[in-house]
Amino acid sequence: MKDYYFILGIANTATLADVKKAFRLKAAEFHPDRNASVLAPEKFHAVKEAYDVLSDESARSAYDENRRRNLLESPIETASEIWKNYLSGVLK
Repeated sequence: MKDYYFILGIANTATLADVKKAFRLKAAEFHPDRNASVLAPEKFHAVKEAYDVLSDESARSAYDENRRRNLLESPIETASEIWKNYLSGVLK
């Protein structure tokens, strides 16, 4: 499961305005026309996907519920995924 909050660099308590602001910043950073990295299109797509879910109230509620359920049902797997995502963001 992708951590859309991590992808946008926001807390899970972020408001819709926070989501939009984070999206604009990340989209500008990773837009393939502005970023020559070979990973830019992939990261731009991930940012767009995160925004699409977190900016839609019903999709965000379903996503949050799924995150909560995954954490409760498989805490070790969820912790490993969070740790992996955290390290990939820090060790770049």
